[in-house]
Amino acid sequence: MNLYRKITLSALAVLFAGIALVAQVQNAGGVRKRGEEDRRKKAEASGPVISDRMQSFFENKEPHDADLAYVRQIYRSLDLSKEKNTPLYFPEDVIDGQENLFRIIMRLVVEGKIPAYEYLDGREIFSDQYKIKVGDMLDRFEIYYTQTGGNGKNPRYEIAEADVPTNQVLNYYIIEKWEFDRRSNRMKTRVEAICPVLNKYGDFGETNRYPMFWVKFDALRPWLAQEYIFLSDDNNLPQYSLDDFFNMGMYDGEIYKTQNLRNLSMMQMYPDEDDLKAARDSIDRRLRSFGKDLWVPDRDEYLAQRAAAEAAAEAAAAGDTIPSATTTVTEDDDEPKSAKSVRSSKRKRAKAKSSKPKQPKQPKVKQSSGNSNAAKSVRRRKR
Repeated sequence: MNLYRKITLSALAVLFAGIALVAQVQNAGGVRKRGEEDRRKKAEASGPVISDRMQSFFENKEPHDADLAYVRQIYRSLDLSKEKNTPLYFPEDVIDGQENLFRIIMRLVVEGKIPAYEYLDGREIFSDQYKIKVGDMLDRFEIYYTQTGGNGKNPRYEIAEADVPTNQVLNYYIIEKWEFDRRSNRMKTRVEAICPVLNKYGDFGETNRYPMFWVKFDALRPWLAQEYIFLSDDNNLPQYSLDDFFNMGMYDGEIYKTQNLRNLSMMQMYPDEDDLKAARDSIDRRLRSFGKDLWVPDRDEYLAQRAAAEAAAEAAAAGDTIPSATTTVTEDDDEPKSAKSVRSSKRKRAKAKSSKPKQPKQPKVKQSSGNSNAAKSVRRRKR
C-alpha cells in the first residue's frame, strides 16, 4: 500500500512539473494561440509607428497675440482635376503600400489615431464637444463597414479597400492662416485643417458636394511626412512628401471664403463672376505683398532708391527713349530678359549722367585791320 502511494505521488509530481515547464516555455516566447487582442496589436503595428516625441516634433505652437501684427484666415478649395493637385488623388488604389491622401485620412480616423471634427460651415471649433462619431459619419455618407469589436464607448470599425470612396473625393477644403510675426518680421503661412469633400451626382445630373469632416493638419503631419510623391509626369522620382506639398504651397486652390463678421462666402458677397474673380485676385495680391509693404528700408537702400528715382527723372526730362527694365522680350529673342534689363538700365544711367545740354558753337569772325566793326565772310573761296 505504501509502495502504491509513493508511485502515485511520484507520477503526480512529474505531471505538475511538466505543466509548469510548458507554462514557462509559453511565457518565454514559445508558440501559443493568437487571440483577438494580439491580432489587433499586430494590425496597429503594421502601419508606421508614431511616437509621442515624433508627434510633438510636427506640432506648430500657436503664436502669442502680442507677437502678431496681422492675421487673416482664408478658406481655399482644391480641385483635384487641376494638374498641380493631382498628387493628392493618385494612386486611387493602394500600390506597393502607397496611399493617396483620402485613404490616409480615412484609415487614421476609422482606427481612432486622429480625431475628426464636425464641418460647421465657416465657424469651425476644434474641441471635444464637436468631435464626430465614426459610426455616425460612415452611416451618413453611406460607406460600408464592419464593426470588429470594442466596447460601447470605443467601437472599432473596418472598411474594405473596395468600399473606400476615393473616386468620389474630388475636392478638399483647407484653412490657411496668414500671420505676420513681429519677432521675425516675416509673413508666415500655415495650413490649419483639411476637409475631404464627397462629390455625388443628383437625379438630374447635377453635382452635389458634401464636406465630410475637418482634421487638424498638425495631427496628420507625422504620417504625411512618410508618404512621398512625385509632382509631374516628366520626373517620376518622389522627392517631396505630402507634408512638403502643403507646407511649401505647391497646391493650386481658389479662395471660396474668408473669415468675416457676417460669415458669408465669396459667392454670396460677389454674385457677379467678374467681380468674384477680381476680389479673389485682390485678396491674393494683398496677402503676398503685405510683408513687403511693412518693410522699412535702411539708409543705403533709401539712398539707392532715391538715386534711381532722380536718374529716371533726368532721363525722362532729357527725352530718353531707351526702354525700361520692364520691357518684354519676344519669343524669337535669344537673349535672356534679365540680362537685357540690366544692360538697359546701365545704358539709361550712363546717358542720364552725360545728358547735359550742349551750347551750339559760334562761328569765328575775322576782323579787318582798317575797320574793326566790319566783318568779312568766312566762306572758303575757290582760287
